[in-house]
Order: sequence, then structure tokens, then C-alpha cells
Amino acid sequence: MAPILDRAALFADATLRGVDLSRAYGERMDQWLAALFGEGTAGTGGEGVALIAVGGYGRGELAPQSDLDLLLLHTGAPDIAAEAERIWYPIWDEGLKLGHSVRTAKEALTLAANDLDTATSLVAIRHLAGDLSLTEDLAERGLALWRKRARRWLEEISARVAERHQQAGEVAFLLEPDIKEGRGGLRDVHAIRWAEMAQTVMLEGDDATLAVNHDVLFAVRVELHRRVERPGDRLVLEEQNGVAEALGYRDADALMAAVSAAARSIAWTSDEVWERVGSALKGPHGWRMSRDRDLAPGVVLRDGRVCLTAAADPANDPMLVLRVAVAAATADARIDRTSLDWLAAQTPDSPLVWTAEARGLFADLLLAGRPAIDVIETLDQRGLFVHILPEWEPVRSKPQRNAYHRFTVDRHLCETAANAAALTDRVERPDLLVVGALLHDIGKGYPGDHTVVGIEVVGEMAARMGFPPDDAAQLQNMVRHHLLLPDVATRRDLSDDGTIRWVANQVGSITTLGLLDALTEADSKATGPAAWSSWKAELLRVLVERTEHVLGGGAVEDVTGDGAPPPDLLAKMAEGRRVLEGSDDRLVVISPDRPGLFARAAAVLALNGLDVLEASAYSDDAGMALEIFRVESSGSPNIDWSRVLDHLDKALDGRLALNSRLRERAHVYRRTPRLADRPSDPKVLVDNELSEVATVIEVRAPDEIGVLYRITRAIADLDLDIRSAKVQTLGQDVVDSFYLRDAQGEKVTDPDYLVEIERAILGSL
Repeated sequence: MAPILDRAALFADATLRGVDLSRAYGERMDQWLAALFGEGTAGTGGEGVALIAVGGYGRGELAPQSDLDLLLLHTGAPDIAAEAERIWYPIWDEGLKLGHSVRTAKEALTLAANDLDTATSLVAIRHLAGDLSLTEDLAERGLALWRKRARRWLEEISARVAERHQQAGEVAFLLEPDIKEGRGGLRDVHAIRWAEMAQTVMLEGDDATLAVNHDVLFAVRVELHRRVERPGDRLVLEEQNGVAEALGYRDADALMAAVSAAARSIAWTSDEVWERVGSALKGPHGWRMSRDRDLAPGVVLRDGRVCLTAAADPANDPMLVLRVAVAAATADARIDRTSLDWLAAQTPDSPLVWTAEARGLFADLLLAGRPAIDVIETLDQRGLFVHILPEWEPVRSKPQRNAYHRFTVDRHLCETAANAAALTDRVERPDLLVVGALLHDIGKGYPGDHTVVGIEVVGEMAARMGFPPDDAAQLQNMVRHHLLLPDVATRRDLSDDGTIRWVANQVGSITTLGLLDALTEADSKATGPAAWSSWKAELLRVLVERTEHVLGGGAVEDVTGDGAPPPDLLAKMAEGRRVLEGSDDRLVVISPDRPGLFARAAAVLALNGLDVLEASAYSDDAGMALEIFRVESSGSPNIDWSRVLDHLDKALDGRLALNSRLRERAHVYRRTPRLADRPSDPKVLVDNELSEVATVIEVRAPDEIGVLYRITRAIADLDLDIRSAKVQTLGQDVVDSFYLRDAQGEKVTDPDYLVEIERAILGSL
């Protein structure tokens, strides 16, 4: 009778978690398999046979849904197939996924000579049962073979590491990271340790650091497996809270911060290791220069790395950290590890005392662009960046758990600064641009509104760093207004005189406008693919040009015009008949004016998988209405306008069941991406100051099919006219803005009426 494994009881034990659960599971599995081996080989006593754990099981990394990798090693036993079946079948009956092989030592070594996966499996084998001498002999010969073919395997592992990183992405920054295969994940630790078995590739402290960070990620993997009860290593959003609770983290944010920090450390160590491996494989002739090249006082470029000279004195040279950083970023080279560790050990614990030289070096570091990101990461891995900026500590590895943001806060700031460095030709003060870009979201590390807090924090930082009062105020303005231009460009009517005047008053000067313009582009591109598009770039260009004109003393009417539609469309309105036109990304609707016209058009667009980006509406004294929609397709890039116009024609005649069709489409095409850890509550904001001719209503709500239709139908039910609209999707939310007038063509100022508008919109959602 086969022994009992009883995994369910073990996994239900809440006192065991993470690494402890894996260890207990591994021990129980070892005992169970040893018993199975004893029963399976009862007739022969197991002579000349050994059961060996390989792969993750051999390394002692058994998660609840891990494959069970086993090798039945033998010396040529004639009945080995029957013995193997007696061992394998109870494992399959238990529902375990078994990776199994039956080989002699010669067969295993022959395969390992040419197959990387087999070769790596033999350098981490563990004896389970049977003839121990067979296991020990295979382990010794497998390791010898591994070292004999070290160069070949190191080249192949290095290539695989790069390919895997490209495919799986970053553990530290993805919303739902692959804990095992991603860059900075568990597989990177395995790869480094395989390389170390071939030749020494790690430096002092690397192994201990890897072990600590490996255990952080492995504990997450174990708990993820226990919760989902199926194989998989992607830490999806809906499991993050549960995994955090199981592992004793405060919440999912704390869990993801720990995951990010561990993955960043593993990724940095991995980069260091494989850079050294690559250099070793190239040999001494791989370097382009053989003599030191002076980069700065006490700093040289040696064999492709930035090194300290013997004359360097980190303990008494406060600018040395910045000089090394600037040299590495400018040369796009790694900082030599010995020099880095010396710098970290000798640099005083107290924060940097800022001077004009320090400010210049700091700006030079950021102005180096993308190479500065790796340099800052290197400094941060040794605690040197918080020596330069103590305020950096609260944003280190801080997650932003929504799909709108691609990076943790600290990496987002570095990416923004690097993007800004490429835009310095557009501003008067490149130094303020890159410093402001690095600090624009620094407030996210502190409680409260990140903009309000950031203004105060940056004010204190600028004073400590010795910036003149005017420059300090400019840096604070960059924080204060870093969302101004993108919010107005995508959510407000740029043909409205009041909008442009308001932005000009907020910005105050052309110099500040230029800084904010470049910061907006840099920030948006660093945020994620949903935050920057040709549409947003065009809107930003229009807003900046019009605001600059006003700041330069020009009249706002010169750039906004009278708000009238194009003459050709006015002529069609005058004909007094329905006109429906769709081409490229534009839909034109001309029709006798009626309540809900905008809403019906929005419903038809939603039915056809088209998202509205912006819309404008006009009416004339003859009772005709003109509406212009700019749209984008959420599916096929080619819009079937004939189908859209047919649906719209029927909808305007009341011959299309819009509500039912939208419900059906919402059921079939549900928004599948999990774009944040929780949906937001709908909100309605009213602004009667921004526009001189309309009330601005901003609606923020979860993104759903038909949401624009429901909002605009509620607006129509209150006899309100939509003058223009801007529609934007931010993560899983929509932010829709409407310029509204009442039935008399006036702004809505009655407080009771405004309350009813809010009630109607919220009710529709």
C-alpha cells in the first residue's frame, strides 16, 4: 500500500508560510518518495539504483504547485522500467506534475555534455533514496563536466538571460510581475549560481545579498501557489492583498515595495555578474584601451570601468561621489565594484553638504540622460544616493499599483529626468528642467496630496541645496503645476478664451511655460504608453502656443477665434437636413436639434468599439445642431464607417435598441485588464470659473462600455446643451469633461440645479 502524502493538511497549516512551508513540504515529499522507492524496489532491494531530486526540487525550492523533477539512476538493472512505473504511478495518482527520467550515469552525462537544461539539472542534484554512492558519483562527474564546458555554458546562459528579460519584463516595475522568469526574479539567482559553479563570478557579499532577496521572492511564490492552487508565477493584482496578509506585510503596497526592492537588487547583481562574465569571455584583447584615462580628480576609466585612483580620498572629499557619478554617466560605463564598495564604506553617513560645485555636478549627472539611470541605481544599491538626497528614501521602490504608471516612484522620477535631458534645447534653464523633473513627484513618498506635500519638500530641498530664491521658486512651480498642462490639454476646451487666460495666469511666465511643456512630455513618456500619444502631443502643442501668445502680450481672441465651426459645415447646417459623415478619425453629425442627440451618437460609437477622444457641438437659430467627434478604435485600426453611419441613422430615428445593445456588448466585451487594485468611486466636479461662457463639469468614473452614453443621456434629461467634451482614459478610469449651457444658452449658476446635475450623473453611473 502506497504511503499517504496529505498535502492538503500541510498547505492548510497557517503557521507555516513562505520558505518555512516549502521546507516542510520538501521534507514530507522526501519521506514520501523514499517510501515509494522502497515499495517500488522491494523485489531487488534497490541495489544499483538511486532516486535523485533534480531541478528546483533538487535545489530545495519546492512550492505547492511546482513540478516534481526526479531522476531514477541505475547501473543497468534489467527490470528498471517496471521499478520506475511502481514509483511513478503513485505520484501521478496524487495529481502531481512529474518531470521524470530513467538513465544510467553515462546516459545522463552524455546528454549533459550538449544540453544546457540537463547540464544545469546535474549540478544541483540531491539524494533521496537508494544507492548513495551512485548519486555522489554523478554529482562529482556532473560538476566536473560543467566546469570543463564552462565557456560554452556561460555564453549560452548569458544569451538566455537577455532573451528571458526581454520576454518577461521587469519584476521590480510590472504591475503583475513574473516572480520567477522576470528580470530580477528567481531564475536570475539560479543563473548566477550556475555560473558560479563554472568559475568565480560573484564578488564579496553578492551571495549573501542574493540569498536574502531570493527568499523574499520565493516566499511570495510559495504563498501565491498555495492561494491559486494551480501552477503559475505571475503575481496578479487580485492575489496581492492575500499574499501580503499571508506573509505578514502591512498591505499589498508594502508587499510590492519589498518585491520591487528585492528584484532591483537581484537585477543589479545580475547585470554586474554578466558584465564581468562577458568581459572575461572577451579576454584582455576585448578592451579598446589599455591605459587609464583621467575623467576627474581621483577618477579614471580603466578597462571600460570607472575606477578610483589610489590618491582618491572618499572620507575627506565630499564631491567624490558626484564626480564618480558624472564620470560614469558621461562615459556610459559601470562603476568598478571595488571602487564602489570603497566609496560606500568611506563616504560619511551624514548628508552631502551642498555647494555650487555640487549643484553643477548634480545637474551634469542628470543632463547625461539615460546613462544616469543606471548610475543612480548603482549609487542607490549602496546607499549613496540617499547620501546625496535624503528625501529619496521614502520613494525608494514605492509602488504605483495601477496600469497607468509603469514604474515605481523612484524609477519614474529617474525616467522623467532622463527624458527631460533630451528636451533641454527647448528651455532657457536646462539645469532646472532636469532637477525639477527628478523631483516633481517626490511628494508621493509622504502622506497627503503629493503635489501639495511636494511643493513644501522641494522648497526645503532647494534651500538646503543652495539654489537662489528665484530658482527655488521655479522648482516649486514645476512641482505645483506639473499636472496643469496635461490636465487642461486633455480635459478642457482649448478654443475657450477663459481656459487659455486661466492657464496663462497660473503659469505666469514664458520661462515657466517652457519648463512645464518639456516636463509634461518627459513625465508622460515616463508614466506609460497610455499617458502619451500623438493626440495628446497635438493638444499640448496647441495649448502651449496659445498660452505663450497671451503671456507675450497678445490677445487671447487672436488664437482661439470665435468658436465657430468650419465654413463648409456651416453651409451644410444651413441646408436644414441630416448629414452623417465619417472618415479617418472624425465623425460629423448634422441634424435637427433634439435632446439626447449627443448621447445617441456616443452610444452608437460605443456599440462599434470606438472611443471618443473629444467632441464639439454647435447649434444655430434655425434649430439645427452640428456635432463633431474625434474617435479612436479599441479594436481594429480600420473603422467601418458604413456600419457606424447605418447604426447612427437608425438610432436618430429611434429604430435601434441602444440600451439593450450596449448591455449585450458590455456582457460580451467586458473590460478584461485589471488596471488597478480597486476601482474608483464616481465623482462629479463643477467649475464655473474656468470658462466665461459655459459651466465645466468633470466626471471621473470606472471605465465601462457605454459610460459616456449614460453620462450624456443624464445631461440631456436635464435640458442641458453640451458645447464641447473631452474624454480621456486613465488606467481603469475615465475622466470626461463637458462644457454645458442651460436651455437659455447660459452658464448654470443655480446651486440647486448644479446639485441635480451631480445627482443625475452619479445616478446614471
